[in-house]
Amino acid sequence: MRPLFQEVLHLYTDGKERSRQMVQDELRDVYGNFRAFKDHQMDEALHTAMSNGLIAEHRYELDENGKLVMYYKSDQDMIDLINNYIK
Repeated sequence: MRPLFQEVLHLYTDGKERSRQMVQDELRDVYGNFRAFKDHQMDEALHTAMSNGLIAEHRYELDENGKLVMYYKSDQDMIDLINNYIK
């Protein structure tokens, strides 16, 4: 089993966009009880990955409750970098 944040990055290597909630939904069965799985920590991890050039903001929208939902995606250069980092 990979560390949580490596697995988060690995999800983005398929080139599909994901929001934080989508990432959490995909990883909940394995990582759901980790302390770092909480919304705030996951948002921080995604922002760090974005700051490091591993993912990029792709689009945003408002959900049914009026909350902003950010979607992130990796292009091929970012995917190559992630794959080089996670071997």
